[in-house]
Amino acid sequence: MVELVWLIPALPLAGFLLLLFLGKRIGEPRAGWIGTATVALSFVVAVITFIGLWNEPEHTYELQLFDWIPAGKLQVGVGFLLDPLSMAMILFITGISALIHLYSIGYMHGDERFARFFTYLNLFVASMAVLVLGDNLVLTFLGWEGVGTCSYFLISFWFQKDANASAGKKAFITNRVGDWGFMIGIFLTFFVFGTVTYTEFLPLAPGLAASTATFIGLMILVGAVGKSAQIPLYIWLPDAMAGPTPVSALIHAATMVTAGVYVLIRINPILAASYSWLPMTIAIIGVATAFLAATIAMAQNDIKKVLAYSTISQIGYMFLAVGVAGYAAGLFHMITHAAFKACLFLGAGSVIHGMHGEQDMRRMGGLRKWMPVTAITFLVSWLAIAGVIPFSGFWSKDDVLSYALHKNVLLYIVGLLTAAMTAFYMSRLVFKVFFGPARWGDTPESVAAFAEVGASTTVHGHGDDHGDDHAADGATGGTDPLGGDFHPHESPPSMTIPLVVLGFLAAVLGVLNLPFTDQLQFLGRWLEPVVGANEAHFELSGAKLTFELVLSTVVAVGSIVVAYFTYLRPRLRARWFEPRLFAEGWYYDKGITAFVGGLGRRGFDAIATFDRVVIDGAVNGVARATRGGAARLRTIENGYVRWYALLIGVGAALMVAFVLTQVSF
Repeated sequence: MVELVWLIPALPLAGFLLLLFLGKRIGEPRAGWIGTATVALSFVVAVITFIGLWNEPEHTYELQLFDWIPAGKLQVGVGFLLDPLSMAMILFITGISALIHLYSIGYMHGDERFARFFTYLNLFVASMAVLVLGDNLVLTFLGWEGVGTCSYFLISFWFQKDANASAGKKAFITNRVGDWGFMIGIFLTFFVFGTVTYTEFLPLAPGLAASTATFIGLMILVGAVGKSAQIPLYIWLPDAMAGPTPVSALIHAATMVTAGVYVLIRINPILAASYSWLPMTIAIIGVATAFLAATIAMAQNDIKKVLAYSTISQIGYMFLAVGVAGYAAGLFHMITHAAFKACLFLGAGSVIHGMHGEQDMRRMGGLRKWMPVTAITFLVSWLAIAGVIPFSGFWSKDDVLSYALHKNVLLYIVGLLTAAMTAFYMSRLVFKVFFGPARWGDTPESVAAFAEVGASTTVHGHGDDHGDDHAADGATGGTDPLGGDFHPHESPPSMTIPLVVLGFLAAVLGVLNLPFTDQLQFLGRWLEPVVGANEAHFELSGAKLTFELVLSTVVAVGSIVVAYFTYLRPRLRARWFEPRLFAEGWYYDKGITAFVGGLGRRGFDAIATFDRVVIDGAVNGVARATRGGAARLRTIENGYVRWYALLIGVGAALMVAFVLTQVSF
């Protein structure tokens, strides 16, 4: 059954080709159903191969299809590596992608480029499958670039708005910075090992010089930081919310942004062979990003922007896990995050759909009565990401924090503080959207809320928000909420069914890796063939485990209570938790924009001038001098024999005169 692994990327690729050439003719909704069916079948094949993988030695299987780049010592083939890591990744990638495809059929209803949207989605899933299943770094990089290209297409899908097109270009360019590092890492790997195939060079990593391993790991880390939106290259992800909400759920929550974490886990033998400061650098980048993004999320008013910064923060937890050698914990949080964050993004899309394109949380409120299915599934995922027991996020987050505490107390403290802020800002979102008075009708509360929005737009950035203004029912913009005919409504079944499935997964996926006994750590034992030798090992006593779980629960519940008394039963002032510094993202993005548009632009203009005047001038000057000299020499070649004889005579006389000056009598 494992021989069918090639079908996992082939099925969505076939869907892409079919929709590319016949999408317009097929039309809506059949194009959506075809795209969904190919990805769903890919998930079915993934389940079949998972069953077959149990019978393989160390749960590992390799399939070589054909040679791709036979160039001297560089032999790169198209082959797939199916092992515990890639198997776990491909299961949730194809499963969640199928649900998001189904959701998109309802969400994108009425869009004039309906078929093209599913064309891009299918290509993305195929590229992500190649990234995860590829048996060598070059094939991984092919999928890496494929998902980056699809990200550009999908972020700027509604390119009619300049802001949307700019957001796509920003994502593409920022990721190119990281891709440079990844390419250098691939080149150096081949230079050192003579191969880029994982099963050939990773077993040799323990004998590698620490300096060499560190440089390879550092370069690949640069690529991971760009793709997974970590400090300092996280600025593209918030703007990526300009794309349709299913794109945000699929690419920027559940799959693509975790690619960097996947690659770091894949090269764990190289990280283990490097100097100790490299894993610590990964941990510091992760915890710093998690903390910074959480502070920014506390002050955002766009529902998707809150979730965008939340994604950056949660991926920071995964980087923290990799840095402290908690690879299984990192993958565990990746899986649970894929479920509850996809549900949250799709829930946000359902809210935007029901609110006719509105994204500002200050214009919502009381929606649980009008959108019960969306509200219930959103609440389950909220409890999961907030870290409330027994939901999945509680177990995966605490698994990461447990490894952090074993490595460094400061990492644990910052991670725990970030968890508190996560519970707070997600509670803020839930209370503003689903509870409290309705602020979207013609009530006095709504009028006051709109006055507040108008007064603070420049502070909170709603005025320059890209806007996911697709109302999923054919509308291209939200109607005036002050109109008396405005009523929120629940989404169609094609959108609510994926929400129910994802909400269920967000609740129960914690059972994959419970901390009480080794027998309950199913994911950790499953990953042992890939990371077991380099995974951090420590004894966790019952008392210590109880303390950590109780402390985490107190932090989560306490943060929810604080949010409750800030936004539902006001006893605390909201502005205490929403300073302008947070609302403006610590001015980091604006600072980069100012630099690139100001000093940076002048600097690059100066470099361009230097290149044009000095470098090109030197080359062109040599060419002009050669051409001028040749033109002058050409005048003496006139074809007259007497002239040539005269020149020979003059030359001979000059030679005789020179010789005479050198002779002493």
